[in-house]
Amino acid sequence: MSVSTRLAVLGLLTFTSFTGRAQTAEQLRRWQHLDLKADGVPGISADRAYRELLATRKPTPVLVAVLDSGIDSAHVDLKPILWKKTAEIAGNGIDDDKNGYVDDVRGWNFLGGKDGQNIGVETLEQTRIYAQYQAQFEGKKRRSLSAADQVKFDVYQQAKASYQQDLAQEKKQLTMLTGALESNTAAFERVKKALNVALLDTATLRQAARSRPDVPSAASLNGFLRSNQFASTDAALLSLNEALAHSRDRLEKSLNPDYNPRTLVGDDLANLTETGYGNPDSQGPNATHGTHCAGIIAGVRGNGLGADGVAASVRIMSVRSTPSGDERDKDVANAIRYAVDNGAQIISMSFGKDFSPDKAAVDAAMQYADQKGVLLVHAAGNSGRDTDAGRNFPSARYLSGQDIPNQITVGASSRLNTEKLVAEFSNYGKQTVDVFAPGVDIYSSTPANTYATFSGTSMAAPVVAGVAAVLKAYFPQLTPQQLKQIIMQSAVPYHTKVIKPGTKKSVDFATLSRSGGIVNLYEAVKLAEQQTTAAK
Repeated sequence: MSVSTRLAVLGLLTFTSFTGRAQTAEQLRRWQHLDLKADGVPGISADRAYRELLATRKPTPVLVAVLDSGIDSAHVDLKPILWKKTAEIAGNGIDDDKNGYVDDVRGWNFLGGKDGQNIGVETLEQTRIYAQYQAQFEGKKRRSLSAADQVKFDVYQQAKASYQQDLAQEKKQLTMLTGALESNTAAFERVKKALNVALLDTATLRQAARSRPDVPSAASLNGFLRSNQFASTDAALLSLNEALAHSRDRLEKSLNPDYNPRTLVGDDLANLTETGYGNPDSQGPNATHGTHCAGIIAGVRGNGLGADGVAASVRIMSVRSTPSGDERDKDVANAIRYAVDNGAQIISMSFGKDFSPDKAAVDAAMQYADQKGVLLVHAAGNSGRDTDAGRNFPSARYLSGQDIPNQITVGASSRLNTEKLVAEFSNYGKQTVDVFAPGVDIYSSTPANTYATFSGTSMAAPVVAGVAAVLKAYFPQLTPQQLKQIIMQSAVPYHTKVIKPGTKKSVDFATLSRSGGIVNLYEAVKLAEQQTTAAK
């Protein structure tokens, strides 16, 4: 699943266009924890919940599995809360606990080979389907095919259209980002020259805005950096270069039908019952996305470092199943089963795609999680579309059409209780999206003891996973279905008129999800307390 970060829009938001109202760094970094009434921000009221409802309660430990790109196990804000298996001895090459996974002390990596190599970038599912069926169906007429082949032909046609659209958009994106890099580099250099400085940071620009009226762009540039939480223009250009690299990877790998990195894993992709493949490197080659999600869930609270997670008394398990590009259904199914079998009570899944050729295997794994009492929290997706009418996998329903009772699907909201309350990129659906949660400008941990601000339903889902973990920690008797019901029922309804994602139409925010609201930890704890007290 792509993350709609500030990097992706940097080419459109040049510094001369900044008109936003400045906010303190502390407000920007913690907004998801704040309270609408107390702070004027539509956050989840986490601080208030801990202060007013949980201060005298004793939690029980909860294990949350993060199915993602990997987690930096040495990050100062995560190391104390990462899960470690005591039954396994690291690095001895022996499957000590005989679970089929050798040396899985910190979790498992389904995207690696036995020789330690790892997949960093994968193809999109539509690219794989296009490559698989192109020779068989290109130029064929549907009516000339057998009934079985007609089904495959239809999928091929859908995948081909999606592939060609994505390819055209990515080429356009690369051109835009390349132009943005050139124009912003030149603009930044002009300001450096005017101020006779080698580094343009916010302190320098703030001073120049006061003392150098002959350089009016200094104030605009300072506002731009602060709005996007860049310390300097060098940091902004670094992020833009990273976005460019990502775009090139999309074109050269994810959208390349001839690219196939799976050979380094060494498994039989056609064998959906195969387990045990991969390696114990649960961090992988690029753990940025997974580290960020883990920090949102349970980054150490109150230590004065970086960012606070939603949940305390939590352990985080890393299961690497999601590369840059699209995850494989086989890996998702095995990752869910691995997490369940190793004690996870909540599974956070910030990934998704448009096609799922082996959805039955994923459905079976989700049913297994349901049987074992495990809640699944899934990101709704960043395509700005109605998932009631479109494709998004893992979906909210089984192939049979039945709702998945132990899965909660999450859209992304912003810190602005205006027409922009719903993230412009967020998927929505009155029947297929359960609740919204903060997912715009979320500050959290990134590898090598750094922090960054990302946006996406990928950020909103771990917020809800964190809320579920808090509820499970303080009310351990709650089942997955009860957790889901409490989170949805306690969500704070908003009737703010918002711009429906992907359109220019103004709608009631409450019409975009089943609950009509934004998840709220304070209200969820109150409701959980009422229900558990009544049940005694």
